[in-house]
Amino acid sequence: MKRQHYHHGHLKQALLAEATQMIRESGVEALSMRVLAERVGASRTAAYHYFNNKNALVSAIAESGFQAWERHFSPLFQQPPVPLESWLRKFAGQYITFAQDHGEQYDLMFGRPVWKNGEPSDSLKALSSEVFQQYVTFIRTWQAEGVFIQTIDALRLAQVSWGMLHGICRLLNDGVYLEGEAIEGMQEAAVKLLLGKK
Repeated sequence: MKRQHYHHGHLKQALLAEATQMIRESGVEALSMRVLAERVGASRTAAYHYFNNKNALVSAIAESGFQAWERHFSPLFQQPPVPLESWLRKFAGQYITFAQDHGEQYDLMFGRPVWKNGEPSDSLKALSSEVFQQYVTFIRTWQAEGVFIQTIDALRLAQVSWGMLHGICRLLNDGVYLEGEAIEGMQEAAVKLLLGKK
């Protein structure tokens, strides 16, 4: 394959984009640094300059997912969650849509290949913690205003609400549920549970 010439920094983004595509096609197990370099038309030496092994590469893909998550949800977290039902419905809908639209990144953001079988990079651990803490702080701030339920610790409320939406996303991304009606129904049930509605 003819080698391509990249401007400084462009190769890194090309490698991340192509690696994400390779995961979409064949799964993370089939991801190879050698094949990746060939597919972007770069030398293996150039690819290893940015990612010294496959673990560093998948950590970087997960990190790019958290960066995208932060950009996606930052505007929503800057809005007062009033009325709460409307805000929760928007948050749940956007969360599920994000997980579906960024499936390969999402699987690595919260998945076994990085967190259990691999070794998440320091920058990934820092960013993922920062993103979650922003959500905790958002809940804590609006608990003080009487918007979110105050009888549950902010951290636990954040963990449970995030975990519930994550579970729905796993069912969808793994193909357990594919019907639009089921997705909408689960999203609505999640909102009602978070509101404590009967």
